[in-house]
Amino acid sequence: MRELGIGLIGTGFMGRAHALAFNNARAVFELPVLLKLAALADADSERAQRCATAWGFAKAHGDWQALINDPNVDVVAITTPNHLHYPMAMAAIAAGKAVYCEKPLAVSLEQADAMRRAASAAGVVTRVGYNYQHNPMITLARQMITSGDLGEIISFQGEFSEDFMANPASPWSWRCEVEHAGGALADLGSHLLSMARYLVGDVTSVCADTQTVHGQRPAINGSTELKSIAVDDQVHALLRFANGARGTVSSSWLKHGYKNHLSFEISGTKGTLAFDQERLNELRVCRAGQDGFQRLLAGPALPGYAAFSPAAGHQLGYNELKTLEVQELMLALAGQGTDGTDFEAAWEVERLATAIRVAAREERWVHIEEV
Repeated sequence: MRELGIGLIGTGFMGRAHALAFNNARAVFELPVLLKLAALADADSERAQRCATAWGFAKAHGDWQALINDPNVDVVAITTPNHLHYPMAMAAIAAGKAVYCEKPLAVSLEQADAMRRAASAAGVVTRVGYNYQHNPMITLARQMITSGDLGEIISFQGEFSEDFMANPASPWSWRCEVEHAGGALADLGSHLLSMARYLVGDVTSVCADTQTVHGQRPAINGSTELKSIAVDDQVHALLRFANGARGTVSSSWLKHGYKNHLSFEISGTKGTLAFDQERLNELRVCRAGQDGFQRLLAGPALPGYAAFSPAAGHQLGYNELKTLEVQELMLALAGQGTDGTDFEAAWEVERLATAIRVAAREERWVHIEEV
């Protein structure tokens, strides 16, 4: 069996999530490759060593370029702040290595375009961390749509909101910088845009409005020094899909009470389905003629679920979705899978997000082909 060495860059929340997913994928799936945790890198070399030891990686590096140059690394997983995705991914591609990068793909459409072109020219496998799409319930929703169970799709209404920036006293962070691809649209909305494209299809034009509600934030927690904020706190957009459907998307990191509210309703001529990531093991469906919605629960009949639990209603969680994403990556690396979001698809998401920003700035409908 082919052996693949994993190199992980970053030790924050997403770094830990990736480490868990790599370990879990080896435990619960019969993978077509032998997955080895080869190396971990962090700018803090002491932290890199601690995390490598705790998470099962064979080696630690205090420099990300050293990890990419490591001959034992075949797959580079990038979990750093957004502005580092481009140089790290480009270096990994130049080294002929597969890249598994967190979203959003880059801080600009130009960077995203260069990344997808480089990956295509090099012929390397790429994946981007849109892990919510690997939920078995999302797979079911897509099957219902493509099979015609809902009839002709006529509308998509989606929202992804959280409240981690709702307090105006919450300090400035790298997410608040335009050059770091900050803002609610990049941080949260990119997941929603990817989901809309995955379920309904290509978007042809958009009209949008964005707003910065809190124009200043403390430089650090508790500081009286204030830093100006230029990124969006909330965004609202209208979408026109290539198949004729219409849609709305909104995203905010200011909405009190929401922790992971990636939700959508998709309506067709024969029915409606609804989903909320805060109840990720459920799908609500109403078919024409029914009085109200039927609740469908995730269970072992759905692909991927049974690897974690043999019984319906026992529930999967965030880390299981990440594990399913890693499984798909391993299948792709073995030439057996094409379902994940690669750099080409992630570029399309960035293109859509860019069109939304242009539409908001210029206060007009923007055709995607313009950007």
